[in-house]
Amino acid sequence: MVNIDDFVKRLEIILDYYSLNASTFADRIGVQRSSMSHLLSGRNKPSLDFVMKIMEVFPDVDLYWILNGKGSFPKNDEEESVSKINPIPEIQKQSSPIYLNENFEVEDLFSSVQNQKEEDVQTRNFQETKNSNLRANENEIEKIVFFYKNGTFKVYTP
Repeated sequence: MVNIDDFVKRLEIILDYYSLNASTFADRIGVQRSSMSHLLSGRNKPSLDFVMKIMEVFPDVDLYWILNGKGSFPKNDEEESVSKINPIPEIQKQSSPIYLNENFEVEDLFSSVQNQKEEDVQTRNFQETKNSNLRANENEIEKIVFFYKNGTFKVYTP
């Protein structure tokens, strides 16, 4: 978790290093001046977008330094050369385990297609019945909503 007070101190160090005031800094990284003011006052926390904009405009700012205070500012050439020699390996995607219990029901791939066909037939039958019944009445139904116990619903409009 980023400590906001420490983040603000590091942000002020960046402002001093580049001899910028808060308004100019906000303009340079493309954020509203008010958001910069709210950050410096401690009212708001920095967003990921805000931090990434700083990294894009000011390449001397180290990500770990601005977030956690670890590393150095401005970046050392030695740190960059070490990271180029020993790149961080990509994290391999691992599949998460699947736990089955007695109450777990497995649907096959085609059951949803069959259910959709049944719903289409029911809808068509419903619309035919509705159209024949409504011709005699002057009151027309705008829509019908069916609520299911599982929290879903269907809306039928004539």
